[in-house]
Amino acid sequence: MKLKIDNDLLIKEFFENTHLLGIVAPIKSYQFIWHINQYMGYDFKINHDLEILTIRKRRNYFFDVYEYQIPGSVLTHYLYQNQFDGEYLLTEFKHLDYLWLTKGDDVNREEITLLQQIIRSIPSVQLVNEMSNEKIKNKDSLIF
Repeated sequence: MKLKIDNDLLIKEFFENTHLLGIVAPIKSYQFIWHINQYMGYDFKINHDLEILTIRKRRNYFFDVYEYQIPGSVLTHYLYQNQFDGEYLLTEFKHLDYLWLTKGDDVNREEITLLQQIIRSIPSVQLVNEMSNEKIKNKDSLIF
């Protein structure tokens, strides 16, 4: 008997209770993380265990993932770097520098709107858009 991974089910379960924001902020990730931590009082840290490896054109591309879990909550914020050495994690969104995913607890509309407003107030941020999971072709690229 052959076992097969049901990618559709895996994707559906991963994206349950999530919100995804696309961010244009053409600065280094360490600078962007520093600003987020300063403005929001968060403590984002890089999580090397979540780093996403993509192989394209016989080369390895590594996309950093930063993580911050809200104390006393199951809500976790993840920040993906969308670019590495000229390649993109989500190739259909080449204009985005970062992807912000909230996961683990349902976040209401007002909280997402407030999050977007705070991110927009950070220096070098040019755009923050909420993204629907349906518009992402390569959802599996975000799963860690």
